[in-house]
Amino acid sequence: MTCNDTAHTGRPEPLQGGALWRRTLRVPMRDGIRLAADLYSASPDPEATALPVLIERTPYGRRAQRGSDQDRSDGPVPQPEDIARYFTEARYHVVRQDCRGRGDSEGTFVKYLGEGPDGADTIAWLRNQPWCDGRVVMTGVSYSAHVQAAAAAEGATGLAAMFQDSGGFSSAYDAGMRMGGAFELKQVTWALRQAAMSPEAAADPVLAEELRRVDVPGWFGAMPWRPGRTPLRHLSAYEDFLLEQWRQDTFGEYYRNPAIYGRGFYERFPDAPSLHMGSWYDPYVRSTIENFTALRELKSAPSYLVMGPWTHGHRCETYAGDVDFGPRATLDGNLAPSYLEFRRRWFDRALGREGEGDPDGGDLPAVQYFLMGGGDGRRDAARRMRHGGAWRTDTRWPPASTAPVALYLTTDGTLTLAPPTAAAASVTYDFDPRRPVPTMGGQVTSGEPVMTGGAYDQNAPDARVYGAPEPYLPLDSRPDVISLTTPPLRRDVVLAGPVSARLHISTTAPDTDFTIKLIDVHPPNADYPHGFAMNLTDGIFRCRFHRSYEKPESLTPGEVYEIEVTAPDTANRFAAGHRIRLDISSSNFPRFDVNTNTAAPEASARRTAISANTVHMDTGHPSHLRVWLEGGADAVE
Repeated sequence: MTCNDTAHTGRPEPLQGGALWRRTLRVPMRDGIRLAADLYSASPDPEATALPVLIERTPYGRRAQRGSDQDRSDGPVPQPEDIARYFTEARYHVVRQDCRGRGDSEGTFVKYLGEGPDGADTIAWLRNQPWCDGRVVMTGVSYSAHVQAAAAAEGATGLAAMFQDSGGFSSAYDAGMRMGGAFELKQVTWALRQAAMSPEAAADPVLAEELRRVDVPGWFGAMPWRPGRTPLRHLSAYEDFLLEQWRQDTFGEYYRNPAIYGRGFYERFPDAPSLHMGSWYDPYVRSTIENFTALRELKSAPSYLVMGPWTHGHRCETYAGDVDFGPRATLDGNLAPSYLEFRRRWFDRALGREGEGDPDGGDLPAVQYFLMGGGDGRRDAARRMRHGGAWRTDTRWPPASTAPVALYLTTDGTLTLAPPTAAAASVTYDFDPRRPVPTMGGQVTSGEPVMTGGAYDQNAPDARVYGAPEPYLPLDSRPDVISLTTPPLRRDVVLAGPVSARLHISTTAPDTDFTIKLIDVHPPNADYPHGFAMNLTDGIFRCRFHRSYEKPESLTPGEVYEIEVTAPDTANRFAAGHRIRLDISSSNFPRFDVNTNTAAPEASARRTAISANTVHMDTGHPSHLRVWLEGGADAVE
């Protein structure tokens, strides 16, 4: 390993009238590759004062402005140098680094898998610099959060604290790359977008123009893709890693890489303070919560959880999709005056810096979460539904006031506390992979132009929804959707915690999928005469993994199997008069790839078949929804 080699550095460059200085670094990795980075300091001679170093590693360009850095809802997105100056004035040195094969860094970019060693090497090198006091703090959003967990899984010595915002894989197989065995197609839209901004495209105008002209919706209609027959066919590095992700459908060595499997390497994580921030309409809900709960249990250093009602990284917005949660929804003005100040306070606390409280967190709650709901359900000036909500604190997750409750499925479309008494009861529908149920909001990011995250009225799909057929009828009008609801609630019901459905199923196919979606059904009002069916969370399960994710096994047609479909956690107040609704189907496209019902891997199958899928709801097969409710079962009696 050559991480202690001297890096090539540029001259200090004054910025903002000399209030900030930037120096270019070339940080050596163990294989000889050098990664480009910028060191920001408050003076041209950073070696004069050894300070803690804040490091953000990114594939998006270390000097590029990013919307996810939004600091305040009433201000512009700060530039990287503005962020750096804020922290250098708070007596930190700041380093921003291009990931391997991105920006000005050497090497070939392979998404996620090499970030552990590169992160650990960077931390080791930083600690040996005279301007570092030996403490390195990692920070950043999304990919810049993933690389933190990757470095921690390598046992990076000197990692003094982590601020993981909207990312950090506990298991990419469970969230971020796959869910329930199905492939998350945001990996496709992300690869297309990043290819267009790659160093290769920047160096080749013809390639850049070809990528700019890609008909993304058209290509999504031509899946599955094959090598050399994709919109990335002229950029082999990106095509290769995308198709490799897609082909890796079992939980094998690929998904046990420490960079994307923190769960298997938590014991290696440094015993250092960590903060895990996420949002209810983000793909990484499960990872965020698992990282928090696991590290809080395994380490002596404190861990913290913050969950807002936002889409991915949009902590300064009051809305997600077509729903607004009110002025209390933002981080700025509620949890802190600004995102920068929130982070600075936490860094100071985590490092035990003088005057900032004790290193165990002082008055910072272990859990801060936004409980959605409580609004009047009317349309605001921006034509969004006012759902409302408020911040809550707790000592644990799920909140101490909640308990698991089973709501049983019935053939008449009711969710009930009473277990089934019928000897035989079931609902069967035909699932045609060529007519999948369209994705309508949810925990989606980087999905444009074919899907967008957030909360939307499931009663009212429109032309914005990829794959929604005219005349845009409610999704539960489809014959391949089983929709079940409680009666109108007699009082407010608070749900906060995990969501899953234990289903007893059979099918005529050797393999198929089952999906779930949890919905808050608002009653009709003058603005929404049809009511408003607000999606909260959704999940999927690929049935060939009914025994294990390591060894798929075809189903025997007609045999009944018990499966569990897990959706990411959520927190919502169902107001009196509302209904709790569960939708069950077999597809959610383009959020997830579509099962062909043939048992052939989705990444290569060319044929599809229609299956008859059955959900059993009788005494011997008590299919049910499991949710965590404040007050337990008494809440819905």
